[in-house]
Amino acid sequence: MILIVGALMVIFIIFLFKDPSIGLTALTVYCFIFGIFAREIGGIPYGIGIEVFLLLIWIAVIILNQQFNWKSLNNNLTKLMLIWFIISFVEIINPAGASVRGWLQEIRSTGLFPILIIPLVFLLYNSKKKLDLFLIVILSLSFLATLNGLKQQFIGLSPGEQRFLTEGGEITHVLWGVLRVFSFYSDAGQFGASQASFTLMAIVLAVGPFQWWKRLILLIAAGLFFYGMLISGTRGALFALIVGAFFAIFLTKNIKVLFAGLTVALLFLAFLKFTYIGNGSYQIYRLRTALDPKEASLNVRINNQKIIGQYLASRPFGGGLGVIGTWGKEYNKDKYLSTVEPDSYWVKIWAMYGIVGFTIWFCMIMYIFGQCCGIIWNIRNEGLRYKMIAMMSTCAGIFFCSYGNEVMNAMPSSLVVSVCLAFIFLSPNFDDKPET
Repeated sequence: MILIVGALMVIFIIFLFKDPSIGLTALTVYCFIFGIFAREIGGIPYGIGIEVFLLLIWIAVIILNQQFNWKSLNNNLTKLMLIWFIISFVEIINPAGASVRGWLQEIRSTGLFPILIIPLVFLLYNSKKKLDLFLIVILSLSFLATLNGLKQQFIGLSPGEQRFLTEGGEITHVLWGVLRVFSFYSDAGQFGASQASFTLMAIVLAVGPFQWWKRLILLIAAGLFFYGMLISGTRGALFALIVGAFFAIFLTKNIKVLFAGLTVALLFLAFLKFTYIGNGSYQIYRLRTALDPKEASLNVRINNQKIIGQYLASRPFGGGLGVIGTWGKEYNKDKYLSTVEPDSYWVKIWAMYGIVGFTIWFCMIMYIFGQCCGIIWNIRNEGLRYKMIAMMSTCAGIFFCSYGNEVMNAMPSSLVVSVCLAFIFLSPNFDDKPET
């Protein structure tokens, strides 16, 4: 196995130095499937493979630097990601005194990956062909994730998946005897949110000005993705659909579509809120509880936020990176925040960076989303505009869904958001005469 992997790495590096964009495509695939290796093979932390890919790609880019347009990095998205990385780096001296090892683990997803991935998109994916390739890759990988989820639901679990449940995953992934499907993602929350965001992406693309057979395939895929969201049992994924749909409808610039879309969305919410139709299906019943303000887990989360708020009242810069969540339990057991579950990426940012850092982060995301909407609004090519709307709605859905779960900071959602935002900023370079 070592010899085979070594030989494949040599071949990969040869191709990488001929065309570094191959490395970014390989990284995209890896970010979707490395959970399979972690569960079925184990032995090493496969998440480190992301850094290995990024290191190799950046080495190739630096060596071949004359081939790339480095001026393309002079944009607001890259600048803001750099500012956020610097803020994250400075958190190492947070006066709350969180563990350096916890900081090192947390900064990877919070600050390092975006500032390493986004510039690569501007340098390596600067063509319409690369845009289409990326869309095909992520939709295909999400479809494979759906198939694996269906396998878990109707056929059974692999040895690695069963071990994941036995070693503690069963507490959150088997409720009332019903499996919350997680496919090859880290958990059901990540799987459900991803399936919801790709449902919306496929629907937006399906109503775009493309060949009929492509639109048919996308509609079928959207139906399967939606079912994958349901069997994940992830209630927060509903808001990825709602918020993402709002962005998609708004960006179409079509009054009829806006009215029809809002009507469908309101009818769907009314169906969930005011009827009991479909309660015989556990998946529909669980999705319906997302709109119940008296739902037990929602109240637990609200109480946790109150506790964190009281603790942070005298700590405007938070408790430091890695002080809460998984890395808090492992490296900061002596810190109070490590005993409280964040249950949300927004809350996690608030706890780690304090109200000062959270305000900067939230305003930064809102500014990026606002500029993306402005860019999309001015795109003339209808086909390109629908692709950007699909990407924007996906990013918006993942961001707002992260209020309920840690989604935006985990793979593959983290990579999808980074690459999609970069493509939106790149899209004016792909814009040509309006399609007839």
